[in-house]
Amino acid sequence: MEVCACTEEVEVLVFGSVIVDFVAYAERLPKAGETLHGHKFMTGYGGKGANQCVAAARQGAKTAMIAKVRLGDDSWGSNYLQQLRKENVNVDFVEQCQGEATGIAQISVADSGENHIIIVVGANNLLSGNDVEKARNLFKTAKILVCQFETPLNATLDALNAFEGISILNAAPALVATPPELIKAATIFCVNETEAALTTGCEAISKLEHAKVGLHKLLEMGAKNVIITLGALGAVYATSADPHKFIHVPVGKVPKVVDTTGAGDAFIGALAYNMARFSSLPWHQLIGAANQVAAYSVQHPGTQASFPTGQVNKGVEYAWKEF
Repeated sequence: MEVCACTEEVEVLVFGSVIVDFVAYAERLPKAGETLHGHKFMTGYGGKGANQCVAAARQGAKTAMIAKVRLGDDSWGSNYLQQLRKENVNVDFVEQCQGEATGIAQISVADSGENHIIIVVGANNLLSGNDVEKARNLFKTAKILVCQFETPLNATLDALNAFEGISILNAAPALVATPPELIKAATIFCVNETEAALTTGCEAISKLEHAKVGLHKLLEMGAKNVIITLGALGAVYATSADPHKFIHVPVGKVPKVVDTTGAGDAFIGALAYNMARFSSLPWHQLIGAANQVAAYSVQHPGTQASFPTGQVNKGVEYAWKEF
């Protein structure tokens, strides 16, 4: 097996998905069986893995991506590679391959900012443990690894087990029965409120007390550290080292929500950057800064197009409280 020796320093390594977005905007989301007139259509670059990698890169992290796209007659794969290079992402391990189309996402966005998303992962399904082996030098030297659930779970587990630094697993799209070995393998298990409820089987999370139940359950399931993002409420976290201490990190009010697509990815990318660069800071500071990046994102249309370049509210002391 050929192993590529990447000599460039990497802070944030992403093992994950590359997906092209097809986005339709309308006054509201359609009901089942309903057809609506939209007022705008656009294509963009997405996929949770690539989104998180680009978000980290725009914050200033030195990033690398391990992914799969289509080779040959699918121009989306070649175009996406060029786009990642423009974003200063190392693409030495983004492979163009045959047999599957580049992943796509069909996205509907309402004027309220709410969205519906259907993904067809395509070439992302070809990621495997062999890709982890090929990039073994990166797995030994990168500071932060980021993984999601838009790639094969066995390959994701191989990546988490091979990594020697801090790993963040964004368990999205959520699974009803997430393999416990995946929950246990990551340094940080991060989900939004919907994903937390689905993963744990708990009631829908609409307030902090529900979030406390979700945090407790995920720690019981074997997670080392848990972050649950709560949209306008900010985020909460708990650690296995102090499992009875639950911390809420609020976020400031957003003047107008334009498009929530990719906000969670903006949070993850910013969190990875902050953990790579400012590991000595308390977690509420790292999470608070990531909250601000996500808040910026929802005020702008598109996915990667909505991510800020450079840090937001640099040097701010973020509030936190036990709950």
